[in-house]
Order: sequence, then C-alpha cells, then structure tokens
Amino acid sequence: MSDLVKMEGITDLTKIGAELISQGAEAKTFKLNYFGMECIIKERFVKTYRHPTLDSKISNKRILQEIRSLNKCKKNGIDVPGLLFVDIVQTRIMMEFVNGITVKQFLYNNCENNYQNTQTPEIIRICREIGQQVCKIHDLNLIHGDLTTSNILLRTSTNNSTVFIDFGLSYTSTLAEDKAVDLYVLERAFISTHPNSESLFNEILQSYKDSSKNSPSVINRLDQVRLRGRKKLAFG
Repeated sequence: MSDLVKMEGITDLTKIGAELISQGAEAKTFKLNYFGMECIIKERFVKTYRHPTLDSKISNKRILQEIRSLNKCKKNGIDVPGLLFVDIVQTRIMMEFVNGITVKQFLYNNCENNYQNTQTPEIIRICREIGQQVCKIHDLNLIHGDLTTSNILLRTSTNNSTVFIDFGLSYTSTLAEDKAVDLYVLERAFISTHPNSESLFNEILQSYKDSSKNSPSVINRLDQVRLRGRKKLAFG
C-alpha cells in the first residue's frame, strides 16, 4: 500500500507511464502498468466554468458515490472492476484492468447485414445476461445513470461474461421511474448506435422481466418514459 500512496503527489499521470485511453465529459481514463499490475485510473478533471469550491464538492460527491456503487455491486455478485486505490484529493480511482472488449465493439464485429442477422446463440446469451444484471443492479436500488453498450465489457477470461463499468453518474433510488429511465437510456443507445437491433433490446427487456418480482412496475413505467421521449422528439 505504501507504493500506492506515493501516487498522491503526482499531478501528471503520463510522467509515470500512464497511457490516456479515453476522455469523456467528466473524466479521463488512463491505463497503467503499476509495479507489474495492469490497472485503470479514472481521473475527474476540474470544470473551469464552475466555482472551485462547488466543483470540488460535486467531484468528491460523485467519486464517493461511484466507489459505493462499485462496492455494492461487487458484494452482491455483479461483475464490476475491482477497486484498488482511491485518491479523493486528486479525484482518482485506481481499479482493475478488465481484459476484453465492449459490447458495442462485439456487436460491430459479429452483427452482419446492418443487424438483420443477430439471432446467434452467443449474442442472445449476452443480451439476456445484460437484462439479468441490470435487473440485479436495480434490485439494489442503484441507478447506473449511463447504460450504453460502451459501458458494458465482455470479460475474455470468463467466456465473455458481462462487466459493468463507469458508475460516475450512478445514484441510489427506490423509484420505478428512475429505473425505467435507466432502461430507456440503454434502449436509446441501442437505437442510435446499433440500427435495426430492436430484437436485441427486446431480449434484454424480456430477461429483465424474468429476473425479478419488482420488474413489472419498472416495465410499466418504461412505457410512460418512452411516450414522453417520443413527444420530446416530435415537438423539441
């Protein structure tokens, strides 16, 4: 642990060999071989348009919520990257590097003819596993907040089992409305990123329905969320 603590004073991770692999609206993600261990470091960056005190409070709140969400999922059998180290001051989370590809890339690689031929056993298995795992997350009263096919990995070492990542926008809620919106975000991700893949999301939704006695209220609310979404698209 003493070696990990030394990272607290490092402001530029590239100076210790970290490779920037992605940058989103909230954070940068680095890959690092740290003392022989491959890991991922997620670093939230300062939002200059916000007051520094407010920005610090928001960043700290979100990083703590992400840690809680990852721990809660891990304790309840949902595969997420293992936590290795947290630096609240630098707003960094060091976690396990998952060897695999995103569901997005897997579908790009394996769905031919513009997603018309998607009914392969492996694709159906993955979709049903996604539905089951999302339902387990929701049964913990966790809302992921950014469910997309880019935020679900397939772990190579366990025959493409699903791993959920990027809980940076996650929060706790018991409301069926919030869980339905989470599903709606995933549905919109399929529609926009994987055209003609409605049958795949239907497999996810059916698996979600089959996985919990709490699912009917969420599915009923999803229909209302969809209606609001269509109205928004129609009228702006």
